[in-house]
Amino acid sequence: MLFSHVVRPRKGRFVPVLLAALIAAGCQMQAPQTTPPVNIQDAATASSDYYLQQMQQSSDDNKADWQLLAIRALLNEKKLPQAAAQLGSLPASLSDVQRQEQQLLTGELQLAQGDAATAATTLGTLNPKGLSANQQARYYQALIGANRNQPGLPLIRAYIAQEPLLTGQAHQDNIDQTWMALVQLPPQAFNSLVINADENVLQGWLDLLRLYQDNKQDPDLLKAGIRDWQTRYPQNPAAKTLPTLLNQVLNFQQASTARIALLLPLSGQAQVFGDAIQQGFMAAQNGLQATPAAAPAPAATEAAPAAPADPNAVVSPSAPPAETAAPVESAPAPAPAPVAAPAASVKVYDTNGQSLPALLAQAQQDGATLVVGPLLKSNVEQLATAQTPLNILALNQPETVTNLPNLCYFALSPEDEARDAARHIWSQHKQMPLILAPRGTLGDRIAKAFADEWQKQGGQTVLQQGFGSSAELKQAINGGAGIRLTGTPVATAPAQPAPSEQGVTIGGITIPAPPTDAQIAGAAAPSGNVDAVYIIATQDEMTLIKPMIDMSRGSRSGVALYASSRSYQAGAGPDYRLEMEGLEFSDIPLLAGSNPQLMQQASAQFKSDYSLVRLYAMGMDAWSLANHFAEMRGIPGFQLAGTTGGLSANSDCVIHRQLPWLQYRRGSLVPAG
Repeated sequence: MLFSHVVRPRKGRFVPVLLAALIAAGCQMQAPQTTPPVNIQDAATASSDYYLQQMQQSSDDNKADWQLLAIRALLNEKKLPQAAAQLGSLPASLSDVQRQEQQLLTGELQLAQGDAATAATTLGTLNPKGLSANQQARYYQALIGANRNQPGLPLIRAYIAQEPLLTGQAHQDNIDQTWMALVQLPPQAFNSLVINADENVLQGWLDLLRLYQDNKQDPDLLKAGIRDWQTRYPQNPAAKTLPTLLNQVLNFQQASTARIALLLPLSGQAQVFGDAIQQGFMAAQNGLQATPAAAPAPAATEAAPAAPADPNAVVSPSAPPAETAAPVESAPAPAPAPVAAPAASVKVYDTNGQSLPALLAQAQQDGATLVVGPLLKSNVEQLATAQTPLNILALNQPETVTNLPNLCYFALSPEDEARDAARHIWSQHKQMPLILAPRGTLGDRIAKAFADEWQKQGGQTVLQQGFGSSAELKQAINGGAGIRLTGTPVATAPAQPAPSEQGVTIGGITIPAPPTDAQIAGAAAPSGNVDAVYIIATQDEMTLIKPMIDMSRGSRSGVALYASSRSYQAGAGPDYRLEMEGLEFSDIPLLAGSNPQLMQQASAQFKSDYSLVRLYAMGMDAWSLANHFAEMRGIPGFQLAGTTGGLSANSDCVIHRQLPWLQYRRGSLVPAG
């Protein structure tokens, strides 16, 4: 009895518990399955397949949200046709939040398809204050992409607005890109900027840029100025995190130039070139910028012809000496390049007969702290694999540049002239240039350099036409044939493939399909609307080419003619100058009239061989660059006003030259307007 009395109460208590568990389990089995929460204003981290599956399984209330997330994922996955199709199939009735996301996605798709102008218009109708933080980051990134090729206030403001939304490396990248957008502002645009009174961050950036532009030639002043600016603008993002390039300025250390090794060909066929550069280098070292110094020369050997066919040649061929060239009227003189005190010792090494590694090792053993040279391209190409701690200023440029922290390239190359010509012709608002150049590798290299720079400036198609020897030109002109201003498009970097084949219209906004390859080819075909011709020809060739162009175009106006320094040599008499009426050409400042006394003496010394005069000027600039090697290598934007042009270095430390331009007018030479 005692046993049954104890069990019953336990059994009674167990039954309710069991019933409650069964009821709870039944409720759980009967509860409907719930879909995961969806927030279109948050990050889209899943794949497009996942979002598309959720879209198919969701109710009508959430379907558009999943579709918007799927579109964003498709854009992230570069599936542009699918993204455009989904964007075009969104329902007409959307909430305000959904419509904002739709418009943001539309701008992002237009940008991905390469239509930056339309993307900028689409994004400009959005109010970023109504967007979430994630959407704002995307919005400003798209706005940056839409304005990236047009440095100006819209691009800079987009970077500034994006900065507080970023962290880590993305934040540093934003600071660096803001600075790059500022330094790329043209001087006229910078001087005419008008900003709002409450744009304190932008004002701080502009003051930093002005400080940099005023002091970039003096590293010590620039360092002090940056520190003072950080004190005056402590809340500016750049004061807390300096742009990487300005941080390099604060850590800048001057390189030693106490002992310079000058590597030149002092024997063999290229000796004449090496001699001219050496004489200019020594003249600049001695401070003789008005009178060329007679530098010690090696034993006389057979001189090379002035116009070698060797691919290592560094200048265009010269005309034979004749009468003195016409004086230049009122050519603008650049500010002189800074010249270091002549305390450095220079030792010259002959590159003919010794290997480059052996020469570099010998120079290092002799105590050299900096190397200037070699000159010939075959030697310069070996520098990419040279194991040396010495700083090197090479006097030529290889086909493929290797960016090394101890290496800079300085060359009087026709490709560099072509890039300068592209910038000059673009500044004169020309739209369709034609390159007239010799058939062969030289002409192709020049045309490609011009076309690459032309597209960087914002231009489109560049046409190229080759010509043959002077004998061929004479035969054509005797037959009454002119030169038609047509050609074939110059091949440059390939365009991005078209991501879709059909346009999409969304809410009254049409997203055009990118052009097909056939459309690109059709647009690039010669259309007869050439408005500028850049001619690469010797003086003798130019006497035939210019009349043939005039013969072809007749009385038509509007086609401007330009030429490289190859056409400007001694021996141009009054008849030639009159025949070239209206033609513009570029050349180094020394030949353009910046220092008439030095030009007269150098011309006499080299018997009016302008090719050697150019090399003499190159030697003078090599001395200035050697004494400012660290600045050219480490301070972006550092410039020198040299004898061969306005000198500056790109990120690979390739020295570029900005040349003065002259024009033939009524038998005289005047600065081109």
